[in-house]
Amino acid sequence: MTPAPASTAPVLPLFHLYGDPPEDQAFDFIHVETISSRSTRHAWTIRAHRHRNLFQILLIATGGGEMSHEAATRPFAAPCAILVPATIAHGFRFRPGETEGFVVTFTEDVAQGLGERTGEALGRLRALAADPIVPIAGAAEAARLAALFRDLNEEHFLAREGYRLALRAYLALIAIGVGRLAAGRARGHSAAPLLGSAEPVVEALRRLVEDHFRTERQLAFYAEKLAMTADRLNDHVKRATGVTAGHLVRQRVVTEAKRQLVFTMQPIHEIGWDLSFSDPSHFTRFFRKQTGTTPQAFREQGGG
Repeated sequence: MTPAPASTAPVLPLFHLYGDPPEDQAFDFIHVETISSRSTRHAWTIRAHRHRNLFQILLIATGGGEMSHEAATRPFAAPCAILVPATIAHGFRFRPGETEGFVVTFTEDVAQGLGERTGEALGRLRALAADPIVPIAGAAEAARLAALFRDLNEEHFLAREGYRLALRAYLALIAIGVGRLAAGRARGHSAAPLLGSAEPVVEALRRLVEDHFRTERQLAFYAEKLAMTADRLNDHVKRATGVTAGHLVRQRVVTEAKRQLVFTMQPIHEIGWDLSFSDPSHFTRFFRKQTGTTPQAFREQGGG
């Protein structure tokens, strides 16, 4: 396969907290702040970026705005919560002077400890975050979540004895509350479970795909890494997600292509090389088959 040109630039800024350089060694990290405390310093606009290993939950208590989520733009209005997993391209344009709420940021090792069995909560939260904006229908539920965020913020600010344990407890309650709302939205009722079982094979596959999608498309490669046959891996993924394992691999490639088309001015043929396509026409055929449009048309439309 043709290697990517040496001049290929990163698609998006990679931050720890917005505006701060990446911190690859971050561990056991929980941070909370009001939306206005950071957004006012940036004219109420948080430009598209990524976090390597941080998950975020936002509570929009008043106001609203627009969220960029990968290559799409999604409006949101209070009261709502927003789920943002690690590595997802995201940004916000808040209504100036009107929007307030909280954002809690935590490393994935913290999320892994929130469920009844290690690792389940992170997988469940990532699945729910595929549709990131979670409306909060009732005033009582909005008030309850706001109180939890305020208590979390107070514990973080005062840092009293035992505050680390208190932070985890409040974060778990917030994750459960938002997760119930997100799951209820999908299933039509509010009693759906939050931190129930997530398929560990799917999460392991997702991690492998994240590391290798630029160069590895074959399911046999991932199945071997997971000590499984390709058929067995496909069965696991199909039962857990409703799609094939190959679909997950292809969609990760499409996601990266969309990011580069929308967020950079990199020539389309170079984007194809960066994603290990042997020639531009191969990349165009692949992109059109997966999305129904060409890379050039997608770029001209500004995503979607």
